[in-house]
Formats: sequence, structure tokens, C-alpha cells
Amino acid sequence: MQVAAGDDDIRHDYFHTVSVERLEAATDARGMPQAWLHRSAAPSITTVFGGKGPAAFEMGMSAINVPFAIPHVRIEGAEVDAHTRIGWFRSVSNIPHAFAVQSFIDELAHQAGTDPRRFALDLIGPRRKILPTALSDSFNYSESPEVYPVDMGRMRDVLEAATQGAGWGRKLPPGQGLGLAFAYSFLSYTAAVVHVAVDDKGAVTVHAVDIAIDCGPQVNPERIRAQLEGGVVMGLGLALLGEITFAQGRAVQSNFHDYEVLRHHASPREIRTHLVNDDHGVPAGGVGEPPVPPIAPALCNAIFAATGKRIRALPIRSVA
Repeated sequence: MQVAAGDDDIRHDYFHTVSVERLEAATDARGMPQAWLHRSAAPSITTVFGGKGPAAFEMGMSAINVPFAIPHVRIEGAEVDAHTRIGWFRSVSNIPHAFAVQSFIDELAHQAGTDPRRFALDLIGPRRKILPTALSDSFNYSESPEVYPVDMGRMRDVLEAATQGAGWGRKLPPGQGLGLAFAYSFLSYTAAVVHVAVDDKGAVTVHAVDIAIDCGPQVNPERIRAQLEGGVVMGLGLALLGEITFAQGRAVQSNFHDYEVLRHHASPREIRTHLVNDDHGVPAGGVGEPPVPPIAPALCNAIFAATGKRIRALPIRSVA
């Protein structure tokens, strides 16, 4: 019996972790959060090596290191048994954490009756640099917290670049919407705006994505743009289609006929990349993994803008 390479990879490989994320906030009269609670439950990659988790580096990926202007923050991570082998995946724990956090921010903005862009900028707060250790982040991607502080000015700049590139605030036809999200990961700052249309049957079409990055010094800008474009397509594919399920102890999916990846016809017609000023006197950050985390929440926030329906579980497949 012959087994195709895809069969072997999909059924017998290491898998990215699943997670359940819960966020709560107490808000002031303007709708801005004054207390923030994030509970994350996910099997840890350390289980492969006999650990239990959650590991400090996992919680340091878009969970405890949320440097927003919120007086009271509590982050909790739960120990969860793993039922399969967990392996490395592009952007690792930033994916579930950023999806939850950025979706929640959009929900808070809607509750406050504030434009999501304005709300996000107010939540980010003024330009300032924060030591990761002040956020209880002992990981900081294994780099010096003094050399790589979390720079909220850089975060504001990528958000401004992505929203400007997308024409944020423009009027769209019924059934269409723009959604935004932003993330600090692998020492770089990214923001994305996704433009979607949802038809009366719930089918989602992604018209365009604007993605901005500040990764510090830019040695090869075209390589950076390629990574951004690839991250957008991967992020959309994961959010819309990517799923491995298990039955009787084995993966149900076996190859690309039932484990779907984003195909050309479903990819956005336009991906506009924005490389933000790199004159910060800080060494280079990553460009391969940072494009992925903001894509799924920006997509889901766009779907909400188009339909009024919140997406709380992935993959989406259909909004119907």
C-alpha cells in the first residue's frame, strides 16, 4: 500500500495546539477598559518534552505582553492535557492569543459606540517605551528587554499605515466591511485591515488586505513584502478553512482534498504591503512570523462590520 506524502504529514505529524480563550473587562463611562482579565487554556508544546505548561514563552506571545493603557490587568493560563503531539507552527501561540485579544478589542469598541481605529489608538495610548519585564514578560523572544522594549509609538505607526492604506472610514456597499487588528510578535509590530464581502448565503469573499510592519532595519524590502504576502494568505487560509479533527484517536483529514488550504480563486485580489519607517536605533525584528497573528481577527472584525455577526470559533467556512 502506498501512502502519499500529504497523508503522512497530515495524519502523523506534530500539530498546532488548540485553545479556548476568555476575556472580560470592566469599562469606564467612555467604554474604555479599566480592568482586563484574559484566561487562556491550551495544551502546551512543552508536553512533547515531558512538561505541563503553559510555558512562559507561550504566555509571552500576545497574552501577558499586552501593553495597553489599562490600570488593572490579570492574565491566567490553565494547565491542559495534550492528546496529540504538539509542534512548532508559524507564529506559535500568538495566533490564538491575538485572535482573542483583537476580536475583544473590536467588541469593546462596538459596545462603546466608538470607531474601532479610534478605540484601538486610545487603548494603545501615548507614545512610550515599556520594558517587557514590567509586563511580567520574562521571555521577550529570548532577547534583551533593554535592547528591545515594547514601543507603543511603533505600534501606533503600523496601525496608522494599515488603516490609511485601506482607506479606513470610507463608505462601503451593504454586505461589505473593513476590520482591523494589530500585534507585537517576534520583536516586530504589525497591523492589518481586511476588506470583505459576505453574500446572502454567508459566503465570504476577501477583496483586499492592507498589512503594515515595522521590523526595524530593512535589509531586503522585497523579501519583507514576500513574507507579508505569504503571511496574509496563510492567515486567511487558517481562519477560513484550516482544521484537523480527530476520531478514534486518529486524524480524520488525510490530504488536501479534506484538509483545505486557501486556493488562488479564494485569495484576496489585492494585498497591499506597507513598510513603516525603520529609523529607531533598534536591531532588526522578525518578518516571517509577525504577519500571521493580526489576519484572522481583522478578517472576523470585517465580517462583523459587514453582517453584525461575531465569529468566536475558527475556521469560519461560512457565516450562514
